[in-house]
Amino acid sequence: MPAAEKQQKGKMLMRFMLFTVMLTSMNAQMFHVVLPQINEEFDLTLAQVSWLSSAYTLIYAFGTVTYGKLADRFQLKTLLTFGILLFAAGSLIGLVSKTFAAALLGRCLQSAGAAAVPAISLIIPVRYFSPEHRGSAISMTAVGVALGSALAPFVSATIVSFANWRWLFVPSLLVLALLPLYRKRLDYEPKENSPFAFDWIGGSLLALAVSLLLMGFTNQTWWFLLISLAALLLFLARIHKAKKPFIDPKLFENKSYLSGLFLAFLIAGIGISFHMVPPVLFAKIYQWDSSRIGFAMVPAAIAASLLGRQGGKLADRKGNAFAFTLASGLIMTSFVLLSTFPENSPVWIALFLIFGNVGQSFMQITLSSSVSRTLPADRAGAGMGLFSMTSFIAQGIGSVVYGWAADQSPAISLNLLNTGSASAMFSTLYLMLAAFHAGILLVYRRRFIPENSKVSLQGLGNEKVRR
Repeated sequence: MPAAEKQQKGKMLMRFMLFTVMLTSMNAQMFHVVLPQINEEFDLTLAQVSWLSSAYTLIYAFGTVTYGKLADRFQLKTLLTFGILLFAAGSLIGLVSKTFAAALLGRCLQSAGAAAVPAISLIIPVRYFSPEHRGSAISMTAVGVALGSALAPFVSATIVSFANWRWLFVPSLLVLALLPLYRKRLDYEPKENSPFAFDWIGGSLLALAVSLLLMGFTNQTWWFLLISLAALLLFLARIHKAKKPFIDPKLFENKSYLSGLFLAFLIAGIGISFHMVPPVLFAKIYQWDSSRIGFAMVPAAIAASLLGRQGGKLADRKGNAFAFTLASGLIMTSFVLLSTFPENSPVWIALFLIFGNVGQSFMQITLSSSVSRTLPADRAGAGMGLFSMTSFIAQGIGSVVYGWAADQSPAISLNLLNTGSASAMFSTLYLMLAAFHAGILLVYRRRFIPENSKVSLQGLGNEKVRR
């Protein structure tokens, strides 16, 4: 197929993916506001009902790398069909659930299906777009995430205002309308004819390491972390001995790719602060209720969704290094302003968050594009799946860290320009995050600018031949 025709098909697929990502992102967040209601209905503790969110995150994180691994062997059409049908099945089970166990099963099946989306949304740009056009394609995913985040509180509040919380499962069924469109446009790709061998031992060890890592941080059960570390070491040993390892160990010999994973962890862990910390700030400093806080968060989400595609186009036009530097500048500006003026006005806080959310969107797009350039075609699926999983793990850990920080009450801020004592914790936290991002920018420019100025021999040899 000619490159231009393939790219045109890729553009249509990414438009479908934008809507799919929006639905799965919205689904992941809609249940947060109804946990107290579910708690009361089933007479459970809040910790017990929170498994509707925790289990979703655990399965989602591991599922992304699993689908990425399978994409190197199976058709994207097959994997996405399976994922969408599983997601819809979970939605139906949750809709008709009569017990908490049934509702939890529905959420787990939803997550197992939805995990196909982030992995495939990063693989499609690699397979359908040339490197210089991937930024714009990947930006469609970022727009979908931002739209889902913006719509989730409104859709959730609207549904529970006139219906039972189980009806929150209904919007997810809309994804079924996209299934025939995906099946029509996803290409058939020649694969190996050799029998497929799945490394169940390696996959189980990685799943155990990820699950215990997130559970250890979430529940502050430190011995879980020790077992997680042991499982990770066994997983690394396994992939070097297995004939068909779950993850090709050659991925970890690619220094640029490892740098990308490291940056993805830091960027995602810091980026979740834009969603976790402001609600606490609004509640503690301005004594706002949940509805006002949700309203204040919307402008930043809308700005990120509207401008997200511009970040991808900017990366394609000016280069990843330029787009990443601009994104870093926006994020650091947001953090410094939040650190300096946390008590001035909630309107200003909402404005400062726009800089941060837009910058975070740009940065995720640019880093995804940069990392994709380090991967050869035969390891792109597993590589981008592992990249996504790393981000989800970081978000889970970051949520715990920011929750712990919110309970601290320092009397003086490290930012000498902030004179408010009530906001000292927020001021110090945001100043530290700005400093971290300065370091991230230095690491990125040191590791990835060479890959942006010339085609990487590791990842793009095949693309050069085709062009």
